[in-house]
Amino acid sequence: MLIRSRTALSLAALMLGCVAAAAFAADSTTANAEGGAWVPHKYTFNFMGFTTTYSCEGLEDKLRLLLQMSGAGPTKSDVKVVAPCVNQLGRPDKLAFAYLTFNSLQPPPDSAPGQWRHVVLSPRHPYQLDYGDCELIEQFRDRVLPMFITRDVKNNVTCIPHQNEGSNFYLSYDVFAPSPALAP
Repeated sequence: MLIRSRTALSLAALMLGCVAAAAFAADSTTANAEGGAWVPHKYTFNFMGFTTTYSCEGLEDKLRLLLQMSGAGPTKSDVKVVAPCVNQLGRPDKLAFAYLTFNSLQPPPDSAPGQWRHVVLSPRHPYQLDYGDCELIEQFRDRVLPMFITRDVKNNVTCIPHQNEGSNFYLSYDVFAPSPALAP
């Protein structure tokens, strides 16, 4: 009987600890939330790469990934990336371009809940990016990222045209993005 009550007491203490930890985590998320307003953007992204070429589908996938990591939204369906195919479907195109339609969260005066999110872009982080995406990251940084509110940008992007070897990128930044409860 004594063993059962100790086991039950330990189990109850463990459950109480889990509930307290969950409540603390939920409270700290809302404590960091700030108000913001969604600002719409429409942009034609002309990709000019020497090393890597993308099919229209490949360019769409990479740009959608970069926009979503940067907090575009408020939902995935609000992020539209359309790369018209000049060449045959699935074939790389040296003059690839895409139409981007998305919203970025801007700090007050309005009241969409948001918070600062840390983003790191480097080869294999996220796994969809590789050394050949260096020029894409470079052009995203220069042309699209300024449409987001960022801070603490660490920019170490070195792209060598016509070769993957020697090209490397590490781009990290904090971006004002939707709170996790609203994230796409």
